[in-house]
Amino acid sequence: MAESEVLKLGARPLRLADLRRVYAGPVTVAIDAQSLGAVREAHAATLRLAAADAPAYGINTGFGLLAQTRIAPAQRTLLQRNIILSHSTGVGPLLDDAIVRLTLVLKLASLLQGFSGVSEELARFLERLINAQLMPCVPAQGSVGASGDLAPLAHLSLSVLGLGEIRRHGEVLPAAEALAQEGLAPLALGPKEGLALLNGTQVSTALALAGLFELEGVYAAAVVSGALSLDALQGSDAPFDPRIQHVRGHDGQARVAQVYMALLAGSAIRESHRTCTRVQDPYSLRCQPQVMGACLDLMTQQAGTLLTEANAVTDNPLIFADSDTVLSGGNFHAEPVAFAADILALACAEVGSISERRLALLIDPKMSGLPAFLAADSGVNSGFMMAQVTAAALVAENRMVCHPASIDSIPTSANQEDHVSMATHGARRLLAMTANAWQIVAIEFLAACQGLDFRAPLKTSPRLAAAHALMRLAVPFAQNDRLLATDIEAAARTVRRDEVQALARELLPSYR
Repeated sequence: MAESEVLKLGARPLRLADLRRVYAGPVTVAIDAQSLGAVREAHAATLRLAAADAPAYGINTGFGLLAQTRIAPAQRTLLQRNIILSHSTGVGPLLDDAIVRLTLVLKLASLLQGFSGVSEELARFLERLINAQLMPCVPAQGSVGASGDLAPLAHLSLSVLGLGEIRRHGEVLPAAEALAQEGLAPLALGPKEGLALLNGTQVSTALALAGLFELEGVYAAAVVSGALSLDALQGSDAPFDPRIQHVRGHDGQARVAQVYMALLAGSAIRESHRTCTRVQDPYSLRCQPQVMGACLDLMTQQAGTLLTEANAVTDNPLIFADSDTVLSGGNFHAEPVAFAADILALACAEVGSISERRLALLIDPKMSGLPAFLAADSGVNSGFMMAQVTAAALVAENRMVCHPASIDSIPTSANQEDHVSMATHGARRLLAMTANAWQIVAIEFLAACQGLDFRAPLKTSPRLAAAHALMRLAVPFAQNDRLLATDIEAAARTVRRDEVQALARELLPSYR
């Protein structure tokens, strides 16, 4: 493998493009040799703190409400093992490999910063786990987002002990067996190592990043489908004039309006009605820069928050080797991630909502001037009638789960952990929401292509014609009713295609 293809960890901060790559598929990582100096220094400091008389939380004491309990030296290895076992209480479906892989990379990157006190041996173990594509089986439910993602990270950490289960190339195996097949042996954990593994925000951050990356794809497809719908509906491109955007001043609005103008440039359909008597289009067409621009700004802001968190050290306590100091704080509290997830959920819901409203215009002959429900022979054919109902159902479902998770704190651990972030399930719901949004946009895209076909012989713009052609490679024009669910499935694959995504990709935070 070329050196440029290896993701170096510890040499520099992670970038969004790095994290997108980790989410997209298996990667090879390599620990930067220079970063190991800080790891060794912090580990040596931890060993000194463990041997000292002064209490050091999680090193020679118990955890949480048991922080006042001193642990005898002979029991400290057992302490680190026991915290992993006792905290492995997750339930529900397993996290996908993409989420687990992203979590492992985030955890390793955090440990390499040299404030967690772990050994080089543990860092090397995680490196080999990632490179061998050994993905610990991690139940999705059980974290409240403080003290970090305790339950899911505990399940992740079981693999270090040779316990639990691991997915190896799609096959679920006992962890000890999967490790042995790759020549890996379980570790006996030293002071603080168990706590460093399971304390932190890496699971909620990985889930939120996955939601961001999926939403970026939905967003790019929605910009293209919005332009297709506007042309099929003989809408005006005047609302995209840069002078309008300039006097309001929002960056996202101006940038997305520019992309809409570029997508529509050269449309014969647009030129055919430039002098028509219609003064204004409905808001779902006319206000696309304002709505989609606001969503883009939110996505960009939350991408920054999540990138900061991806490069953060979020376990507790922290080791400052230069002064042999151990400080107990609250970096594990995932409030920034919870807020980011809540805001991304709002953006996702709005992208789907305005897409469905354009779809509703397309099937309404009073608004579109097209055949009812886009059926060539409506009456005997129902056309896209039920497709819009499906889209409406998905919009409603997304609205239902938009309640902010971050305000739903509930006390845990005998009131020691009395305010929590709920970041983990707040972020996890993003993947369900984006899955719905992909389908909504795919249905609109499909309907817009049907509408454009009814405008023949007038042609859309060259860029939109290319997008239309891609859809027609997968789904032919619907002359008569047929099994539309199959068409929707094909449309959902089409809107993910790189050629479609590239038409609006320049807007997306992780590609900038």
